[in-house]
Amino acid sequence: MLWRSGQLLRRFSTARVYYKNKLKLALIGQSLFGQEVYSHLRKEGHRVVGVFTVPDKDGKADPLALAAEKDGIPVFKFPRWRIKGKTIKEVIEAYRSVGAELNVLPFCTQFIPMDVIDCPKHGSIIYHPSILPRHRGASAINWTLILGDKKAGFSIFWADDGLDTGPILLQRECDVEPNDTVDSLYNRFLFPEGIKAMVEAVQLIADGKASRIPQSEEGATYEGIQKKENAKISWDHPAEALHNWIRGHDKVPGAWAEIDNQLIVRNIQFEDGRMIPASKYFSAGEACVVELTDEEKKVAQEIKAIWAGILSNVSAIEDSTDFFKSGASSMDVVRLVEEIRQKCGGLQLQNEDVYMATKFGDFIQMVVRKLRGEDQEEELVVDYVSKDINHMTLKMPHQCFINGQFVDAEDGRTYDTINPTDGSTICKVSYASVADVDKAVAAAKDAFENGEWGRMNARERGRLMYRLADLMEEHQEELATIETIDSGAVYTLALKTHVGMSVQTFRYFAGWCDKIQGSTIPINQARPNRNLTFTKKEPLGICAIIIPWNYPLMMLAWKSAACLAAGNTLVLKPAQVTPLTALKFAELSAKAGFPKGVINIIPGSGGLAGQRLSEHPDIRKLGFTGSTAIGKQIMKSCAVSNLKKVSLELGGKSPLIIFSDCELDKAVRMGMGAVYFNKGENCIAAGRLFVEESIHDEFVHRVVEEIKKMKIGDPLDRSTDHGPQNHKAHLDKLLQYCETGVREGATLVYGGRQIPRPGFFMEPTVFTDVEDHMYLAKEESFGPVMVISKFKNGDIDGVLQQANNTEYGLASGVFTRDINKAMYVSEKLEAGTVFINTYNKTDVAAPFGGVKQSGFGKDLGEEALREYLKTKAVTLEY
Repeated sequence: MLWRSGQLLRRFSTARVYYKNKLKLALIGQSLFGQEVYSHLRKEGHRVVGVFTVPDKDGKADPLALAAEKDGIPVFKFPRWRIKGKTIKEVIEAYRSVGAELNVLPFCTQFIPMDVIDCPKHGSIIYHPSILPRHRGASAINWTLILGDKKAGFSIFWADDGLDTGPILLQRECDVEPNDTVDSLYNRFLFPEGIKAMVEAVQLIADGKASRIPQSEEGATYEGIQKKENAKISWDHPAEALHNWIRGHDKVPGAWAEIDNQLIVRNIQFEDGRMIPASKYFSAGEACVVELTDEEKKVAQEIKAIWAGILSNVSAIEDSTDFFKSGASSMDVVRLVEEIRQKCGGLQLQNEDVYMATKFGDFIQMVVRKLRGEDQEEELVVDYVSKDINHMTLKMPHQCFINGQFVDAEDGRTYDTINPTDGSTICKVSYASVADVDKAVAAAKDAFENGEWGRMNARERGRLMYRLADLMEEHQEELATIETIDSGAVYTLALKTHVGMSVQTFRYFAGWCDKIQGSTIPINQARPNRNLTFTKKEPLGICAIIIPWNYPLMMLAWKSAACLAAGNTLVLKPAQVTPLTALKFAELSAKAGFPKGVINIIPGSGGLAGQRLSEHPDIRKLGFTGSTAIGKQIMKSCAVSNLKKVSLELGGKSPLIIFSDCELDKAVRMGMGAVYFNKGENCIAAGRLFVEESIHDEFVHRVVEEIKKMKIGDPLDRSTDHGPQNHKAHLDKLLQYCETGVREGATLVYGGRQIPRPGFFMEPTVFTDVEDHMYLAKEESFGPVMVISKFKNGDIDGVLQQANNTEYGLASGVFTRDINKAMYVSEKLEAGTVFINTYNKTDVAAPFGGVKQSGFGKDLGEEALREYLKTKAVTLEY
């Protein structure tokens, strides 16, 4: 205890030095940029005493407001600060109440009165995205490009009563590259460097070292806001000026022109607002008709004769003649394919080709393209990152997978994915932007509405899923190794569970593809009753899936297999810290033959890519596994945007009740698995164990003795029992969790510390004497922390009351030899799953999901299909 007290004292002393020369700040503004500035300032030890931002829009709070509210910072959302030139009394009083020493305005669209600007001890500083005094006012980045500036940059200046005229505190600049756009310039320099500079500026003020350099009026410009009506392209300007004009207007307001002749452009927007890639302009309507050579015309005549022989009831075969509407059956399909093979030089067609081109004209066009080799899929190009590890060469994709191709993020942005075993960088991964999300959704929509996938029969869909499962099994060692280095999973567990269950999941749902069916329903109408009502089960359309980092591949499989079996297309965002197996899966799906656009994988942040998915108007369903807090935000965004269907698998605090009449050896072994399986990073981990008083001490003793036998280390070592935690931030959170437990009076029996070796390793931990009011009793650790509470002998209803005293309800368990007691307890426990004398026994055929704030909707089993289907009722009179 003396050592611990000293440790706490040293931490306290360090904190006092750390907070020297820090300020109380008011953040005034909005946007993701404002949120990042806010977060970085708090990380540097400055105290944000209030956030002043814009009101919620369509029920959605600004990112800065969301971050501050989550941290418990006072947030004020004033629609305006003054009326008729006078500051609103209630507004200024609310502002003064926070006692700020400095106002920080990272990005603000509101007019802030001077009595607020001048109120704090140090005044106010503002970020502006130009090198002042050039490009004062709005649209500064646009004008930097429009006017062909060779340098771009930003200024942080002291606010005064002019328009961007205050003294300069600091400035940064960068070169403008020939193909820079507003987006690329902002994402490459103005956004990341601007955040750093705002933090630096605040610290300079805190240290009394901030400059106040008056702005010169020489070279000052003010161009004003660009609007669509004055953004028309004038073709009489030089090529460079045209280039600058177009890129400077970016997407908003968007340079535009009326096109009479040819022009190379990137996107085309029609008058109705519809926008398509320019490359697809001539394929936006009917497909281009292939002109036949003389030899191809002979083949066409041979095929026409074959059609005429089969469709003997049709007087003449025209381009518009439909094979099936003219009376052909499935047997006729086989005859057509075989007769063409026999009479047309061995031309190989598949039955599916007939179903995809049922009209004679379309059929001939398809045949000619096959003869020319134009129907062949483009070879998948993968820019692999290769690593020799685990006695093999890993070949890992690292880019976004959109519309069947691996591509860089539109703005070129990347991030590092880290190996938790040693903290080293595995590789750089594309960081998807909003534009990338929109491209992925557009690809999924096109594949669903216009592509081969939407016309494919259910058995062919199942065949593709079986083939994908086979490829995953063929690559299981590579997938397991990638999973290990990216997530920290012990290799043997990754091989059996992370990858093994993923393969099983795809095979299970592949078998469901042609068994999805509706029903006929008798209805009671006026006689004579000549009505028929039946239901159809139909896919929802474009689905979004957002998965967590604890089982990267398995969570992908649990959701995407059901989604695909139902006939939907998908856009999936893997967890930012574990993207690599999802991208390898994308490669295997292409090799399995999934059509382009059916599966899209976009690595990146939840706040950017995930938020866009939840808001996107073309997405009809979103499946999410993650925290309850984020689940609530996703549900809100889905409701506000277009009432998407949602399924949520969220947090848990799963109780495990161990009665004295249990088989103790088994209860100890499985109780440890319930907590320490997958390093405790397990959705259904037993968050709290209730052990009957008479066996409590013996149970704890045996658990500690077993922990001491566990081998902790390299997860690729086949004898390792316990690997590293998934990432550094999570390890830090677990250590704080344990510190809280000690501080509140729980008994730390074992562990609670980081293991002194490279990587993010933590000792398996045991707490006892945990009471209901404690943080450990209420919140899950999502790590290797066993939380034990003792209950009185024979008090079944009392321990049930404790077990159910939580807002979560994902899983639960009970150990007892008394079957009547077991069934009684399982009936009373408020959870989506109850394990009796076992734990962690999930199966692809058994539904999985929670109740209360653990979410709703099911993964796995037949019930999972219902999450991705809609029911249509059809009534007809005959």
